[in-house]
Amino acid sequence: MQRSSGRRTAVAAVLVVAFAVGCRPVTVTGAASPDSKGARYAPTTPAPPPLGRHTPPARHATKPRPARTAHPTPAPRPLMAPGSRGAQVRELQARLAQLGLFGRTPTGYYGSVTTTAVRTFQRRQGLPRTGTVQPAAWRALRSQTRRPSQTQLHPPTTRPVGVPDPRCMRGRVICISKRSNTLAWVVDGRIVSAMDVRFGSQYTPTREGTFHITFKSRHHVSTLYHTAMPYSMFFSGGQAVHYSADFAAHGYRGASHGCVNVRNKKKLAPLFHTVKPGTKVVIYH
Repeated sequence: MQRSSGRRTAVAAVLVVAFAVGCRPVTVTGAASPDSKGARYAPTTPAPPPLGRHTPPARHATKPRPARTAHPTPAPRPLMAPGSRGAQVRELQARLAQLGLFGRTPTGYYGSVTTTAVRTFQRRQGLPRTGTVQPAAWRALRSQTRRPSQTQLHPPTTRPVGVPDPRCMRGRVICISKRSNTLAWVVDGRIVSAMDVRFGSQYTPTREGTFHITFKSRHHVSTLYHTAMPYSMFFSGGQAVHYSADFAAHGYRGASHGCVNVRNKKKLAPLFHTVKPGTKVVIYH
């Protein structure tokens, strides 16, 4: 009886100590204390909520919204850029010519020469040198220049017509002078129309003499050089009278591969439709 009473006393003492320090009860194996080797603690579980009280359900954590990335404002679309064509490009070139930035005849085509001129103007104005015409550059250019005249947009032929060769004075003849760099359409000794022309270089000279138109091709493309030859009128093998966009843009700083280049398409077109195969061609110096 004393041994049993002693055990109850010891257990009571443990419960009192556990309650006093606020610890949860532990199960001890053997006579060792909780700090001894081999001690195992009883699993702990949360106490149930008191009766009569409502425990709100745990709220789900919401993910923070990602910060919005600020997208840069896109640059305005250029009004004109390399590859553009039309009347506005021709006006651009004429206005650049007024400032001494475009030293060629306006063509209406936005190529490398126009790009370089636009970059130079943008540099002078402190604008981004994009080589394309943005609205700001166009406003600045228009404010510093005047509206181009018809003559500035479409420069006329300025070379005086050469004295016709005696072989040109009878019938209907395409009379071409290497001395004056002109072509004259002569009908029974009367000059009906005239236009500037250019010839081949010393390595590909234009032949001289009397010839006849063999065939015509309105939209001809060179099979050798893969270049356009509009309004072609062939008179000697592969040599022909035709319009040249390069001549229109670069003038006499270039040369043909033997053909007779014309730079005024509006003057050449009526002649092309008038001339028939067999028409005489005279090329002289």
